[in-house]
Amino acid sequence: MAPTSTWRDKILALLRSGNAAAAIAQIKVAPSVRDLRALEKALAAPALKGKWPGVDAAVTENLQALSAPRLHRSP
Repeated sequence: MAPTSTWRDKILALLRSGNAAAAIAQIKVAPSVRDLRALEKALAAPALKGKWPGVDAAVTENLQALSAPRLHRSP
């Protein structure tokens, strides 16, 4: 069984505390596409959908960047 990542929960905590700039900075250095997808899914919840447009854009941009094979960051 794969270990669960708390990265998504940490980003959501930053957003709920009102620190969207820090959340966007963390999204730009996301550990993996899997973590970004988990955050994207959490942000799609009815209570959070569209609440932070800048964060939504950062998630989309970084998903595209990390999904391109030549742009993957080395571990």
